[in-house]
Amino acid sequence: MIPIAKHRCCGPFGTYSLTRQVTFAMTALVTGTVLLCLVLNTMFLGPFYLWNKTKILSNSYYKIDAAAQAGSLGSEEFDIEFERMCANNNLTIMIINADQTIVESSTSDTKTMLTYFMELLISFSESQPEKFMIQKRHDGRMKSDYLAMWGVLSDGKLIIARSALESIHESSTMTNRFLFMIGGIAVIIGALFAGIVTRRITNPILKLTELSTRMAELDFSAPCDLASTDEFGELSASLNTMAENLQQALVRLEDANTQLEKDVEKERLLLAERKELVDSLSHEMKTPLGIIRAYAEGLQDEMDEARKQKYAQVIVSEVERMNGLIVTLLDLSALESGAASLNVTRFDFVELMETVAGRLLIDAPDTNFELQYELPDQKVFVRTDQRRMEQVLSNLIVNARKNVCPGGVLQLELKVDSGMLHFSIYNQGRPIPESALPKIWTKFYRDSSAEYSGSGLGLSIVAQILSMQNLPYGAENRVDGVLFWFSIPVTE
Repeated sequence: MIPIAKHRCCGPFGTYSLTRQVTFAMTALVTGTVLLCLVLNTMFLGPFYLWNKTKILSNSYYKIDAAAQAGSLGSEEFDIEFERMCANNNLTIMIINADQTIVESSTSDTKTMLTYFMELLISFSESQPEKFMIQKRHDGRMKSDYLAMWGVLSDGKLIIARSALESIHESSTMTNRFLFMIGGIAVIIGALFAGIVTRRITNPILKLTELSTRMAELDFSAPCDLASTDEFGELSASLNTMAENLQQALVRLEDANTQLEKDVEKERLLLAERKELVDSLSHEMKTPLGIIRAYAEGLQDEMDEARKQKYAQVIVSEVERMNGLIVTLLDLSALESGAASLNVTRFDFVELMETVAGRLLIDAPDTNFELQYELPDQKVFVRTDQRRMEQVLSNLIVNARKNVCPGGVLQLELKVDSGMLHFSIYNQGRPIPESALPKIWTKFYRDSSAEYSGSGLGLSIVAQILSMQNLPYGAENRVDGVLFWFSIPVTE
């Protein structure tokens, strides 16, 4: 019987409740953010607003002074820029000559503006600025505050500008901009605070998740070391108790199950290999055995010596065919099981290619095809098993020779590119059905419409030898034939 540990269970809002922790953290975060925004808004909005107004007036002066230096005051382009500057920034600007003639003015009430300008000149008479001066002033007539600027342009013209400080629209815009700035600060501080609180909350969750994941995988060896007095601590203690009991119950069962799986898998593989070998041999031996039996019976009843000799030759030929099939199948089985290893040496692949192709194509009798080839002029060395690669070349060449159409082209090609030697052999003739292309590398596969007979093991051996070395290979249908290829790294 599994013992059940007893723990004190806190209510949903108990002393160490997770709900209370999260609620307190979020409340503190929101409250702190709001208070911070209020404090910053109260302390710095006014000075920031005044600083921004001063900056706008200063930038306006420099833009107009640049136009004065360029001699473009009064031009159409300047008039447009001047009007845009005043409208966008809520500015009233007047530019006058020394004789009080007006050059530019953003207001139609030039008389009032000129009077205001003369009052400024009188108030600023005690201090002559090098370029311009900006002061906060009160208009008694309008009962409003302004930020006023007076200055001298580079060409000697006088400039006066003012901007109302009580603009509701402008104040709203500036407040929103300012709140956007301090809001970013508040978000950063709040994110840092939330990260600390969240980590405190999520660390127990991560530990419990890790424990539950191990338990889902039937690993009960490592207990959860979560030391806490809240709900996480209670859950951790319960999970540790359950894991301990399950570990004791399952450890022996797991060992026995592992051994059983190994035994069953080993037996299954042996049965599958045995069945495949028996089925393949039975199928492949059926035809030659039938031929041998027929000719052996004919040999017993035949009196003509010439016919007896012919029957005997057929019997010997079929016996040699069966022997070759058995030897090839044993070789392939050795490669697949790993009993046969590769004897890696360094050799010239071009020379090997010329030797194999010469024996199977050039020196072969009754060749009814056009041989084309393209080989490198220099030696190309590779590191692999020379005997096995000769077997690969022989099987591919024999396959192409059997499938080339009468009078068709059989083309061999070796090319070196980017440190790789690429071999390809093309035979003109009937293409392989697309559905059959993946099957040609399997044992005993033969196309039902093929015009020649074979063991169906040649391409399987090719695939096995190349796969053992992790070399890329394949077969492709071309417009009027089939191309087989593989690649191998070049060595110095």
